Amino acid sequence: MGIFDKFQQLAEAREAIEKNCGDFFNIVMEDVISGTEAVVNGRTVLLAGSNNYLGLTFNAECIRAACQAVQKEGTGTTGSRMANGTFSGHVALEQELSDFFNRLNTIVFSTGYIANLAMLSTVVGSGEVILLDADCHASIYDGCRLGDAEVIRFRHNDANDLEKRLRRLTKRNTNVLIVVEGLYSMLGDRAPLADIATLKNKYGAYLLVDEAHSLGVLGQNGRGLAEETGVENSVDFVVGTFSKSLGAIGGFCTSNHPELNLVRYASRSYVFTASSSPSIIASTRTALQIMRSQPELRRRLWDNANLLYQRLKDLDFRVGPEASPIIAVRYKDAEEAFAIWDGLLERSVYVNMVLPPATPDGGALLRCSLSAAHTREQVDKIGDAFAALR
Repeated sequence: MGIFDKFQQLAEAREAIEKNCGDFFNIVMEDVISGTEAVVNGRTVLLAGSNNYLGLTFNAECIRAACQAVQKEGTGTTGSRMANGTFSGHVALEQELSDFFNRLNTIVFSTGYIANLAMLSTVVGSGEVILLDADCHASIYDGCRLGDAEVIRFRHNDANDLEKRLRRLTKRNTNVLIVVEGLYSMLGDRAPLADIATLKNKYGAYLLVDEAHSLGVLGQNGRGLAEETGVENSVDFVVGTFSKSLGAIGGFCTSNHPELNLVRYASRSYVFTASSSPSIIASTRTALQIMRSQPELRRRLWDNANLLYQRLKDLDFRVGPEASPIIAVRYKDAEEAFAIWDGLLERSVYVNMVLPPATPDGGALLRCSLSAAHTREQVDKIGDAFAALR
C-alpha cells in the first residue's frame, strides 16, 4: 500500500466535483485592486466572499504602519516568542487588547488557528472535559484532538442539550470547559450565549468563546457577542483572530485568569511557532485603534448586511437563520450551488462556495460576506446578480 493510497476516496470525490464544478478549484486572485475588487480570469470582479468586515485591508494608516515597521524592524522575527521573537510591538499589542477587552492578560499568537490549538490542547487536560458546539470551527476540533481531555459535542445552539450533558457530568466532579463561537462562520448565526452563560454559572463550568467573526462586528464597542449579550463577566476565555475585522493575520486569547500566562510555557503551539512579523503587528495595532475610534464602520457594515440579507430573502433564496455580515445561500447539492456560483462569476461577482463536509447540514452553500468598504451600489450589484439567476 502506497503512502497516498489512503487519499483515494478523497481523490475520487474531488474528481466527481471537478466534472461539474471545474473552475471552482482554479480561482486565483491575479491582482487585488482594493478591499472590494480583484482580478480573476483577467476580469475585474466584486469581492463578496472575504472576511474583511471593516474594510481595513487597504486602510492607508494600516498600510503606512506596516511599511514603517518593515523598514525599522525587518520582514520577520525569525524566532518564536520564547526565543528571540518577542518584540516591543507584540507586548504593546497584548496590552492594548487587554485594555480593549477589560481583561487582565492577553496572549498573541501567530494565527487564530494556532490560538485555538494552543488553548484547547493545553488548558484542559487528562480527566477533564470539553463540551463544544457541534458546528464549531475546524481549529477548535483540532485543538481538542491535540489535547488529552474528553470531548463531548452538543447540538448546535441547543442550550437544552448542553444542560443535559452538564447535568450528567456533575457525577464526574471534574473541570468542564464549554466552547462556542460568537458568530458561526458558515451560516452567520449567533450562539445563545446568555443561556449558555447561565448554564456555565449554574454548573460551575468554564466558558471559552471564539469571537473570530464577531470581533468588530457585534457589541457596542465591537468586543463581540459576549459584550452584546452582557455576559462578559461569565466568559473565562475570549479567543479571536486578526484576519477578519482587523485585516491582517494572527490570533489572541484574553482572560481575567492570571494563570493564562502559564500557557506561554505549556503550549507547544506557542513555544515552537515563529512569532508574527513586525508589519503584521503594526498594522493590527493601528486597525485596533481605528476599530475603537470609528464605530461608524460597524454601522456601515450592518447597513450593508441587512440590505443584502433582506434582498435575498425577498427573492426567496434559502438564507441563514438571521441577518449578519455572513449571508449563506443554501442548496441541496454541489451542482446546483456551482451553477449559481458560476453565474455570479460571469456577472463579475465572487462569493465563496462551500461544500461538504465543511457545511453544517451536508448540503452546499454560497457564502457571501460583506464589508464596511462595500458601497450601496456594490451591494445592489450583488443582489442584482443573484436576482438575475433566480
